[in-house]
Amino acid sequence: MRPLDPVTSRQRAAYGLAFFVLFVALWSWATFGGHVSKTFLANPLTMVQEGLELLTKHGFLFDIGMTIWRVVGGFALAAIIAVPLGVLMGAYKPVEAFLEPFVSFARYLPASAFIPLLILWAGIGELQKLLVIFIGSVFQVILMVAVTVGATRRDLVEAAYTLGAGDRGIIRRVLLPSSAPDIAEILRLVLGWAWTYVIVAELIGSSSGIGHMITDSQALLNTGQIIFGIIVIGLIGLVSDFLFKAFNAWLFPWKLA
Repeated sequence: MRPLDPVTSRQRAAYGLAFFVLFVALWSWATFGGHVSKTFLANPLTMVQEGLELLTKHGFLFDIGMTIWRVVGGFALAAIIAVPLGVLMGAYKPVEAFLEPFVSFARYLPASAFIPLLILWAGIGELQKLLVIFIGSVFQVILMVAVTVGATRRDLVEAAYTLGAGDRGIIRRVLLPSSAPDIAEILRLVLGWAWTYVIVAELIGSSSGIGHMITDSQALLNTGQIIFGIIVIGLIGLVSDFLFKAFNAWLFPWKLA
């Protein structure tokens, strides 16, 4: 290995698989070898058995579907509002000066701190859970999009003005095409954060979802089900990340050049 030397896609897949193999091997050594009590950490075989029982007897597929719906719904609401605001902040400095102090302040507020208020305002239904994900995602996206749009090369903007473009034309023909691949990448990254917020939202006042199952399993000290739920979240996130990345590569092929 040498610093910054690239690897092939096959090597990358092999290295990634090797890590998971090593992780499961260490997990098996710790649990099957009796180094960790099964009360605190289930072994891989027990985890698989508990997971199959969840899927076949306890309707866990419905919980998975509800969690996915909440993540997609809350994140979509955040993206619909955050991307246009971020573009406006990046394009127009007065808008940035007006909004940035509040956005910078709000993005440090933990979404979980709003749960008591959201329960008062929206009850314990789906809206409350969507709003937790929305609050956790929207301010991050606004600021990151604003920074990306504001970093557009100035010479491209000046060239467009020279060719007769107006203000709207600058946004539509220069700022957006230049920033769109990076904005899509921002959305891909923040989608991963949204998964952390949905579990927090489902821990309180929820009758379905992966977070609800984890809470019930914790009360029964069933670490096998807890670990299975965590792994399911990771697998769904990994698949969505790869799909998002592939879609971005297809939508913005010039970014790969």
